[in-house]
Amino acid sequence: MDKRITAFACGLLAASALIAPGAALARPASNVEARLDRLEAELAALRGDLAQSRAEAAAANQRADAAEARATLAEAQNAATTQRVAALETTPAPVPAEGFRSGNTAIRLGGYVKLLATSTHYSDGEVATNSLGRDFYLPQTIPTGGQPSAHDTDFTAKQSRFWLSLDSGVAGHALKGYLEFDFQTAPGTQGSQRTTNGYNPALRRAYLQLDRWTFGQDWTTFQYTGALPESTDYVGGAEGTVFVRQPLIRYSAPVGAGTTLHISPGSTPMAIVRCCCLTVDAAPLASRWQLGSDCLPRMKIATRRRDFIMTDATSAPTAAAPGPVAGLGILAIVVVLVFAWAIIGTMLFSDLTLFGGFLLLWHWANLEALEIKRMPATIAGALVGIALAWQVVYLTQQMGSIGTIIGLLIMVAAIYLQIIAAIPFLFNAAAMLFLTVAAAPLIQLKVDFVELAISTVVGAVFFGAAVEGLKRIAARFGPAA
Repeated sequence: MDKRITAFACGLLAASALIAPGAALARPASNVEARLDRLEAELAALRGDLAQSRAEAAAANQRADAAEARATLAEAQNAATTQRVAALETTPAPVPAEGFRSGNTAIRLGGYVKLLATSTHYSDGEVATNSLGRDFYLPQTIPTGGQPSAHDTDFTAKQSRFWLSLDSGVAGHALKGYLEFDFQTAPGTQGSQRTTNGYNPALRRAYLQLDRWTFGQDWTTFQYTGALPESTDYVGGAEGTVFVRQPLIRYSAPVGAGTTLHISPGSTPMAIVRCCCLTVDAAPLASRWQLGSDCLPRMKIATRRRDFIMTDATSAPTAAAPGPVAGLGILAIVVVLVFAWAIIGTMLFSDLTLFGGFLLLWHWANLEALEIKRMPATIAGALVGIALAWQVVYLTQQMGSIGTIIGLLIMVAAIYLQIIAAIPFLFNAAAMLFLTVAAAPLIQLKVDFVELAISTVVGAVFFGAAVEGLKRIAARFGPAA
C-alpha cells in the first residue's frame, strides 16, 4: 500500500515537472503578441496622423497658391488702373464743338452787333428823345394827346448783345452758368445822341444751373418765350404778352417724353406782393395727348396765384397805449399765464423744449397783436422753422458734408421765399424766428425736434385759448366803448 502511494506521488511530481516549463514558455509568448498588437495600433495611428498632416499641408499650399494668385491679379488690376488714370491725366479734355475749354469747364462767348435804323410817324404828338418808345414798339408810349404830328428818325447800336456760357461737372453733377447783357434798358451816362452816344451795360439774364435747379435772373416761369412772334422789333408783339425777367429759384423735372414741369416762386412789381408760378411745357402735343394732328406742336399751361393788399387811408387809427393801472392788470395776467404754462409744460415736456410755447407767445403778441385769426399762420410758420433746422441735422447725419450743403441750400431757399413773400402762410416771420433759434448749435445738437414741435403746438393752443377767453370776458363785463 505504501509502495503504491509512493509510486503515485512520484508520477504526479514527474507530470508537474513536464507541465511547468510549457506554462512558463506560454506567458512570454502572449506578452509579445500584446506588445505587437499595441505597436501595430500605434503605427496605424501614426500613419493616420501623417496622412492628415499631409492633407492639411496640401490644403494650406492650395490656399497659399490661391492667395498668391489673387494678389497677382490685384497687382495687375492696380497697374491697369494706374495706367488708365495716367492716360486720362495725360489725355487732354475734348475740345467743345463751340468755344474753348479751361480745365473741366467749357466756355462759350457769343452775341451780335446790331445797328438799328427806325423811322416813325406820330399823328397825335411826339415821343421824347432817348425814351424807350423811340427805340422799339411800346403801345403805352404812343402819343394820343391831339398834339401836332411828328416824324422821327433814329439810329442806335445799343441793342447789341453779348453772352457768356459756362458748362462744367462737379462731383457727378452738371453745373452751368449763363450771363447775358446789352445796352438797351440802362440809361446812358457817358453822353447822348448829340455827342458820344454812350450807353451803360444792362443785365438781361444771369443764372446758375445745378442739375434741375436754376438760381439767378431769367425769364419768369410764367412767361412762354416760344410764343413771341418772329419780328425785327426788339420786343415784338407786346399786347397781351407776359414779358418779365426777374430773380428766381426754379426746379425743372422731366415727367415724360417732351414734357417738363417747372415750379418756381416769383415776384412781380405792380401791386402783386405774393406770387407762385407752376408751368408745364409739353411737346409734341399730338403724340403726348393723342390729338391726332400736329396743328399744336407746342403748348404751355401756366397757373399763377396772386394776393393783393388793399389799404384804406380812412382806416381807424392805432389804439392808444393802456394807462398805468390797465398796464399793471395786463402784466398780472401775463405773469399768471407764463407761470401756468411753466407748470403745465414742465409736466409734459423737458426743459430744453419748453421754450417753444414761450417763443410762439412772444411772436404772436409782438408781431401779430394777439389776433386769433393770425394764429394758424403763426403755428404753421413755427413748424416750418423747426423743420428747416431739423433737416440740416438729419441730412448731415445721413450724407455727411454733402448733406450739410444740401440742407443749407434748402434753408437759403426758404429764406428767399420769405423775402419775396411767397407762400406767406408757411414762410413768414414765425418761420424765420424759430429757424434762427432752433438752428443755434447749442440747441440744434441737443433738442428733440419732435418734442419741440409738439410743445410749440400745445403752447399755441394754451395761450390762444387763454387770450381769447380773456378777450371775451373783457368784452362782456368791460365798460362800453
